[in-house]
Amino acid sequence: MPLLKAPPKQPKSATTQIRVEEDVKLRLEKYAEFINSSPAYVVTEALKLLFKKDEEFKSWLGQHTNNDNDNLNQIEGASLTEIAKKA
Repeated sequence: MPLLKAPPKQPKSATTQIRVEEDVKLRLEKYAEFINSSPAYVVTEALKLLFKKDEEFKSWLGQHTNNDNDNLNQIEGASLTEIAKKA
């Protein structure tokens, strides 16, 4: 059973460019094929999971988030680029 499920709808997105090791790229593509989705979706959901589970990052982010933002929930689900701009 896959850990990620295909998206029910297409959310608003932003573009970012990254470099990964070749074997990571191949596995990413295979995982996307496995869940019948796109590599972008797999990366997005994997990062959301990482951000949700990493307590130290959440603490750090809380200290480095602009005070104009209500709280961590306001940026939860945002793209990494959007989070970086706000930090």
